[in-house]
Amino acid sequence: QIMAWIMDTYSMHRGYSTPAIVTGKPIAVGGSRGRIEATGTGVMFTTMEAMKHLGMDPAETSVAVQGFGNVGSVAALRMWEQGCKVVAVSDVVGGLYNANGLNIPDLIQHAKASGTVTDYPGGERISNRELLTSDCDVLIPAALEGQIDDLIAPDIKAKIIAEGANGPCTMEGEAILLDRGVTFIPDILCNAGGVTVSYFEWVQSLQAFFWSEEQIIDNLRRIMLENFQAVWETAQTKGIDMRTAAYTLAISRVVEAVEARGIYP
Repeated sequence: QIMAWIMDTYSMHRGYSTPAIVTGKPIAVGGSRGRIEATGTGVMFTTMEAMKHLGMDPAETSVAVQGFGNVGSVAALRMWEQGCKVVAVSDVVGGLYNANGLNIPDLIQHAKASGTVTDYPGGERISNRELLTSDCDVLIPAALEGQIDDLIAPDIKAKIIAEGANGPCTMEGEAILLDRGVTFIPDILCNAGGVTVSYFEWVQSLQAFFWSEEQIIDNLRRIMLENFQAVWETAQTKGIDMRTAAYTLAISRVVEAVEARGIYP
């Protein structure tokens, strides 16, 4: 609604409709299908690709998700749909754990009705710290920044940390986990699905031609996997971690564009 107001106000000042001025709009006024779920879906795409590279079978992979908002709930649902066992989730109230796996679609409906996951009957209540240190193969921090620091890092058991949130791991915490061989999918790659579909919305608004949800998901998958592969190969070739590889690749792309444009003015 607010994005629609921004677009409408700017359009009134310009004297004509300018839907491409902002993204996140309702579909009725030029928004994009798939935008709401895009970040969590992108987390799933990159996480599944990391699992593939590490030889991890989804059916034998346990997942814990910190945060059950727009990003965390969708990421949990998408991982569940891929056959992974989501053993723990949490929200601002607390966490929930079931070693045999949680029924994520049912849990999402429960959370919408009750406002929290903690009183769901299909698991035992745990703290956020207990979620982060739970016995899982994949940890998806999708809540606040700085959650994984040097104090909690030694107790984390996950093989993959997929950063659904922005900056959920401190530099000190990451260093400890990297020394143990944990694979990080850095936030600028892992949670880029949202801004990618915002880009799709901008393109659609400029064209005044709108894509199906299937087209959105197919293009999102392609872009996320292409960039994951590029970051993975950079990390392997240069012998660096995934975050440094992502920064290296991003900067090299900017350099290439700047050099191609020349020095004018």
